[in-house]
Amino acid sequence: MRRPGRAALLALGLALAAGPAPAADWATVAAIFTERCVLCHSGPDAPLGLVLDSHAAALAGGETGPVLVARDPDASALMHRVTGRAEPRMPLDGPPWLAPAEVAGIEAWIRAGMPGGEGGGTAAAQARPEPGAPVLYSDVAPIFKKRCIECHSDNSKLGAPPEGLRLDRFENVLAGGERLAVVPGDPGMSALWRHVSGVAAPRMPLDGPPWLGEDDLRLVHDWIAQGAPDAEGRPAPVPAGRELRLRGVLTAPDAIDGARFDPRGARVDKAPRVGDAAELRGVVMPDGSVRATRIRRR
Repeated sequence: MRRPGRAALLALGLALAAGPAPAADWATVAAIFTERCVLCHSGPDAPLGLVLDSHAAALAGGETGPVLVARDPDASALMHRVTGRAEPRMPLDGPPWLAPAEVAGIEAWIRAGMPGGEGGGTAAAQARPEPGAPVLYSDVAPIFKKRCIECHSDNSKLGAPPEGLRLDRFENVLAGGERLAVVPGDPGMSALWRHVSGVAAPRMPLDGPPWLGEDDLRLVHDWIAQGAPDAEGRPAPVPAGRELRLRGVLTAPDAIDGARFDPRGARVDKAPRVGDAAELRGVVMPDGSVRATRIRRR
């Protein structure tokens, strides 16, 4: 028997050093999609209609056509997005991006012809809280990720998140951007709620309609009203001292669009009356209430 040549031995050594080849099966890919993709890419509101929660849906593609080309990863738009060869890079809330082993697993599956098989069926939908039940950040995060972070993240399709507002993580939602977005316990004073509900213009998401559905709106409202708790149920800290600016209709001497504030000591310009369009500037107090610093007719 002939001994293997130096080139063959070198190739064998490199293969052994690289470890086992990635599995080229749907179960492996489905696990990656379930972990990193289907939070956004599932259901009727999936971005660009691209659903990745089943083998058939992944092969079907979305509004722009198939994103996978059998045996040709280089021609597969999905590979361009997860590797950063095309913008925006996916997942949209990265970094972290997919690990090299995850990218290799998807590539191997495509090269193998994208076989189906057992495992990795449709991902189970997350149960939603019933009306009146506690709402955690983990209940509203899928809404933000599916409908908001294409603009409001560091991976924004606009180049930068508008007014610096990022909605990709709990800490970023609470931090707000140039303006405070959430006043825990008070949806009416929270710019986030006001814009997604249409109380304030422009209504969000900016590419709507469709806007958020009634159930999504209920969850966002109740999450804020319950103190904007994190995924473990801990209420958000009161952003005492943070300033806010809202535009709406003065519905009472101490209310804008029904949301109450303390008007004592506020500067009043242009003599706004109840029913007038007005701008409110205020500051969040340690108890979570809002003290007006300026009220003016618009």
